[in-house]
Amino acid sequence: MYGLCDCNNFFVSCERVFRPDLEGRPVVVLSNNDGCVVARSNEAKAIGVGMGQPYFQAKGLLERHGGTVFSSNYTLYGDLSRRVMTTLRSLVEEIEIYSIDEAFFNLEGYDEPLDELGRKIRTTIRRHTGIPVSIGIAPTKTLAKIAAKLAKQYPKLGGCCYMHRAEDIRKVLTKFPLKDVWGIGRRYGKAFDQMQILTAQQFVELEKQWVQGRMGITGVRTWQELRGIPSLPLDDLSASKQQITVSRSFPHEIYDCGELERIVAEFATMCGEKLRRQGSLCRAIHCFVMTNRHRADQPQHVEEAVHRFTTATDSTLSLVKAGRELLRTIYRAGYGYKKAGITLSGFEARGMQQQSLFEAPADPRHGRLMEVMDQVNRLYGQRTLKTAAEGEKPFQMNREHVSRRYTTEWSELLTVKAK
Repeated sequence: MYGLCDCNNFFVSCERVFRPDLEGRPVVVLSNNDGCVVARSNEAKAIGVGMGQPYFQAKGLLERHGGTVFSSNYTLYGDLSRRVMTTLRSLVEEIEIYSIDEAFFNLEGYDEPLDELGRKIRTTIRRHTGIPVSIGIAPTKTLAKIAAKLAKQYPKLGGCCYMHRAEDIRKVLTKFPLKDVWGIGRRYGKAFDQMQILTAQQFVELEKQWVQGRMGITGVRTWQELRGIPSLPLDDLSASKQQITVSRSFPHEIYDCGELERIVAEFATMCGEKLRRQGSLCRAIHCFVMTNRHRADQPQHVEEAVHRFTTATDSTLSLVKAGRELLRTIYRAGYGYKKAGITLSGFEARGMQQQSLFEAPADPRHGRLMEVMDQVNRLYGQRTLKTAAEGEKPFQMNREHVSRRYTTEWSELLTVKAK
């Protein structure tokens, strides 16, 4: 048996942990630069706020219904996610963190009634973190995903849906939309709609060869999972990322190359920190810039470039230098750039990199400097030590409605007044 722990309206729930006065009221969280709605409370859904809806379109509706708006506060959300996953790991032995608000767990060998265990997990996480979660338990990960959705939809289940009997699974799949099944996706969903294959049960009743011919092995795995045959084991959580990207949209178009250089330097620094955190080195750095594709009245320019290091590196100094040089090759004067990004790839484990026959080894002082830099920034806060290329003022997005970092910043701790 597999379980799925799915945080309910996670970003909204994080805000409500420290604002209990928002319970029962419409609440939304916005994307970067306060552009679109990326999280909604049930009350916001009920009044018609759409997922991904531009904020300027939803603003009036929220104001009429007394709604509250927050800018994305990823520092807060990331820390509360870590607390949820730590609590879950204390209750079950093997978990796979699937996203910031979801984690699968293995229930093989557990003897106690699994629905009671699911409710215990839900209650414990709520008590320890304040975050409400839904638990789905089923023979496969795909069925557990469906069970978790049912746990959210039907309050009578008490936040946990234990879906294990064959007749119950068939009954659920007969009504469950195929396009909403994990692993089907939008493209296949549209194709199956045209073929009038609308429910998960209709998909299950197809021949294996038919599914494989149209969807390949990935489709077959989904087909088997819906039949109760585990085909997606828990992933190895020790595996490192094979690519790291930091990219942002800007609040306004940027025309100045110097300003773009400072932003790219900051992105390269952030990538370097993540790279060292997982103990990797990279052999390539990519830089891209793009104009605002929604502005048909302005000239458009999208371009990227890559630099390959002779010897793999994790030095922020090397990454920033290469990133700025790449930007200079792709920047074009006269264009208003709306987005830029840095990507690192070609990873190797630190200490096992292949040295070049024709170039001197990397300066060993870089490694010691990076260790000190990371230690200081962990202790005293990000950007305490940084490269001169980043400038004095860090890149800022539009965040007019951002909440406090209640759990990670001393100056923003919650103030409690006793009467």
